[in-house]
Amino acid sequence: MEERFERFVRGYLSHTEAYDTSGYLRPTLLGFNDSFVEAVRSGFAQLLADASARSVEYERMTDIEFPDEETFRTYLQAMYDYLFNGVPEQPMPPG
Repeated sequence: MEERFERFVRGYLSHTEAYDTSGYLRPTLLGFNDSFVEAVRSGFAQLLADASARSVEYERMTDIEFPDEETFRTYLQAMYDYLFNGVPEQPMPPG
C-alpha cells in the first residue's frame, strides 16, 4: 500500500474518526496537494480492483471490523464515491 494512502486511512478513517460523518472529510482531503489526493484516489481504486484484497489489512489500519468481505467492499466503494464522485453523504462504517 502506498504510504500516503495508508497515512490518510490511518489518520482520517480510523475508528476514532470514521464515525464523524459531519462532512469535513472530502474538503479536508481536497485541501491537500494534488499528488496526495491522487495517491488516496489511486489507493482506493487499487483496493477496489484487487479481488484478493481483504478487510483484515484495512481493519489493522483503522480498528474497524467488517462482518464480511461484501460489507467491506460496499463501504470502500461508498467511500470512494463520496470522496471522488460527488456523492453527498459520507458513508458510515459498520458497527
